[in-house]
Amino acid sequence: QVQLVESGGGLVQTGGSLRLSCSASGSIFSIYAMGWFRQAPGKERELVARTTRDGTINYLDSVKGRFTISRDTAKNTVYLQMNSLKPEDTAVYYCNVHHKPHGDSAVRQYWGQGTQVTVSS
Repeated sequence: QVQLVESGGGLVQTGGSLRLSCSASGSIFSIYAMGWFRQAPGKERELVARTTRDGTINYLDSVKGRFTISRDTAKNTVYLQMNSLKPEDTAVYYCNVHHKPHGDSAVRQYWGQGTQVTVSS
């Protein structure tokens, strides 16, 4: 089993910055991807940024140039640096990890508990 602990959300003014962190712990064998989703009230959950073990990085179009995802492989931690924040970035941000346990052929998906990011205008 893999546990995810998030931190770094909060309230910030338009144009401000926040840095989210997500650390994975437990019976970690092979992490395939780590990333962040977000869900605003009344909207579907959407992928914000993801980094895979082969180095591929994907971003939601609306955050390109403002958000940067990075990963510390040794610490099993993923970060999301969010700059030039806008009110439309307000949402609950969820850490997401794709992990294949030892001896298991299936890649399993895990979610963090979510951290609120609020950007005031």
